[in-house]
Parts: sequence; structure tokens; C-alpha cells
Amino acid sequence: MNEFPDRINSEDHLEELLSYPGKEATEMFKRIDGDMIFLGIGGKIGPSLAHMAKRACEQAGVQKRFVGVSLFQSEEQRKQIEDNGIETIHGDLLDMDFIKTLPALKNVFFLAGMKFGSVENLSLTWAVNSFMPALIASHFRNSRISAFSTGCVYPLVPIQSGGSKETDPPSPVGEYAQSCLGRERMFEFGSITNKTPVTLIRLNYSVELRYGVLVDIALKVKNRQPVDLNMGYFNVIWQGDANDLVLRSIELAESPAMILNITGTEVLSVREVALEFGKLFGEDVRFEGSEAPTALLSNSTRAFNLLNPPRVPVSQVIKWTADWIKQGGKILGKPTHFEVRDGKY
Repeated sequence: MNEFPDRINSEDHLEELLSYPGKEATEMFKRIDGDMIFLGIGGKIGPSLAHMAKRACEQAGVQKRFVGVSLFQSEEQRKQIEDNGIETIHGDLLDMDFIKTLPALKNVFFLAGMKFGSVENLSLTWAVNSFMPALIASHFRNSRISAFSTGCVYPLVPIQSGGSKETDPPSPVGEYAQSCLGRERMFEFGSITNKTPVTLIRLNYSVELRYGVLVDIALKVKNRQPVDLNMGYFNVIWQGDANDLVLRSIELAESPAMILNITGTEVLSVREVALEFGKLFGEDVRFEGSEAPTALLSNSTRAFNLLNPPRVPVSQVIKWTADWIKQGGKILGKPTHFEVRDGKY
């Protein structure tokens, strides 16, 4: 995408941008063999990721089967996914008997996970984030897998460090992050044991106009609520760019598993971003707390070198977000809790 619109006018327009495939994704579909299955497609990222894959395949002029698996939030969501040319299968990925019925397609995107409310149901959090991946790694042992993880497996690092790299040892804070490291270990075990090519995506954080860290900050400013500075710095990446990098990461899968940080190019200041939203909304900004010398930050140089840097600058996403909120655009109402420092989401 070489040019960006000044504003995003509707959810249809938003979905068009989030699923827009770049030329690299289209070229990949001329090379890569096999069909694609998206496990946990009903989450925030799955529909646009699968749609991007479908669009890239069509632009490449090749035929592939695309399947999405989920419990689905609603029949309306399921129909929207099917309208984009994705077959759907309804079922519980914690059910071993159900998993055995799934077609063992060549290319697997694992998107399922649990975060929000995880502190209230820790056993389910571990089941979804660690036990389920073990089941998936076993069933799809002869596939190649790109699995979502999170930058939360890293420790808080000094702001000046530029963020954690894939070679840094994980040190997850709290049981949610620990369970996500468990997810990685299960896929790593499957990759080594069965020679399954795997890419582990440490995403931190994907944003669009209906949810994400930028929406969280913008709503605080717009509603004249104080902005928490305790986690004073963060990374984000436009979800359309994240989709592109994740989709193409399937070609990087290897055994033992490859780890890939995916986030933006900048370390962003909560204070500066909030003040920018204040200008765009014409509101004074109030803060509480103060910036700590450490934050949860990731360095995505490896992904940029292997694939490419994000195309949409954060400054553009900030403008889109402010305009979206001013025009009363839909908000999912799922705060990221990015300001949490003790891992209790």
C-alpha cells in the first residue's frame, strides 16, 4: 500500500485496508504449496488475516482451499467469514475428538489464545494457551505451522535497550505470560519431535481502529479520564501490516521452531501519544503515575530484515484512530490492559 487515505469511513473500508495483500504476499502464493487452515479464526485478527490470504491467492491466480475453525462469536461473524470465501468449521479446539476430525492441511495458522480475564480462570488459561497447542502440534505434525505467541514472554527491559530480541531469554511475568511460554514450548517440542516446520510469532501489539493500545489511550483522553503512565512506553503495529508479516511468516517455518518478533519500528511514549490525541480532540490531558525506567518492549529487526518493515506509520494510525472515535465508529470494548506491570490481566 503506497498511499493512505486521510480517513477510514466505515467498517467495510477498515476491513478492506486490514486485508489488503501486498505484492510480496501475492508472490508467496505463487510459490507455496498446499491449502490453509486458520485455527481460532473467530478472534480479533483471524478474519482479516484469512481474508488477506484469500485475496493474495486470487491475485496470484492460484487455487487453494481456505478453512477457518472456531467456536465463533455469532452466526453473523461466521457468515461474514464465509462470504469472504473461507470454509468454516464450528468446534472446540480443546476437544481431542473434534481435533481428530479436522483436515490436516499443509499450512496452519494457530490464532487461539486466552488473555482477557485470565487471572479469574487460570486453569482454563493454561489449558487454552499450553494444553491446546500440544494437541494441535500433534494433529498437524506433517504440516507447517505459524503460531501466535506474545511479547509478554519477555521481561520488562530498560527503555534505552530498544526492546527484547528473539535471542534474549524469556522471563514471563505472571501466569498468563507463563502459559504463553508453555504454548511456545509445546510447539517447539512438536517441531523437534516430528520435524514440523514452525514459526512462533511474538506479537506486541497489533492495533486497528476498534481496539488496541492506541484506542485505549485515545478513549481516556476523549472521555477526560487520567492516562496511566506506569507503563510509560510501548510498541504497536498496524494490524494490516501485522497480517502481512504473519501470513508470510509461514514460509520461514523451520525445525527447530523459528521465533519472530512482530511489532512496529518505534518505541512510543504514552505521554506523547496522549498529548497528540489531546491536540486532535481539542482536550486537555490528565495523567496519573509516572514513567518507570522499564517497559514491555520488543525489537523486530529480524522480521524487518527477513520480510519488510511496516508500511503504515504509527502517526497515520493515530490520526485515523482520533477521526474514527470522533465520528462514532464502532469500538469493541476490549481494553488491552497494556499498563499492567505485574502480569495479572
